[in-house]
Amino acid sequence: MTYFDFNSASEQTSFDLIPKGTLVRVRMTIKPGGFDDASQGWTGGYATRSSSTGSVYLNCEFVVTDGEFARRKMWSLIGLHSPKGPEWANMGRTMVKAILNSARNVQPGDNSQAAQNARRISGFADLDGIEFLGKVDWDKDQNGQDKAVIKAAVTPDNKDYAAAMGAPRTPAPASASAGAAPAANAYAQATGRTPVPGRPSWAQ
Repeated sequence: MTYFDFNSASEQTSFDLIPKGTLVRVRMTIKPGGFDDASQGWTGGYATRSSSTGSVYLNCEFVVTDGEFARRKMWSLIGLHSPKGPEWANMGRTMVKAILNSARNVQPGDNSQAAQNARRISGFADLDGIEFLGKVDWDKDQNGQDKAVIKAAVTPDNKDYAAAMGAPRTPAPASASAGAAPAANAYAQATGRTPVPGRPSWAQ
């Protein structure tokens, strides 16, 4: 008879839920759903459309990058459209704005040109792989069991932001002169990306 020796196998890891309210640095990736609508700026196949409800969303995975819960994963949806009305899409826009503020170290009340440009993206690809500080919450899965989710991003006005995010990253100062070129330069300095003309309506 053949025996398989499991004495050298690793001990199993606890899968208790991350406590509610825990602040964790996460990397967000988008699971492509293949739904595009160029009129809305939804390109690249990132959006997902529900065949049952008609709602459109980003299917996001959040991986904790460091600390006690490093490598733990959570999943949440960011709403783009709902046939029931604008509320879900507005919640999604609010979430993306907070993610950008968190990832790019922008104060929510900062309305400088550099801050405004840092809150702009040229497409969903800019969000795929973005790192920010998230706040853990609990929700119910399809079986009614608790699951950990990320429903909110923690922005620099939070007293725990600097310590949780590590070394502070200062956004580029706004240009003193007005016009499209200074704005583009400020955007490039703050985000490391080149702005794309004709920013889609959902990102405005």
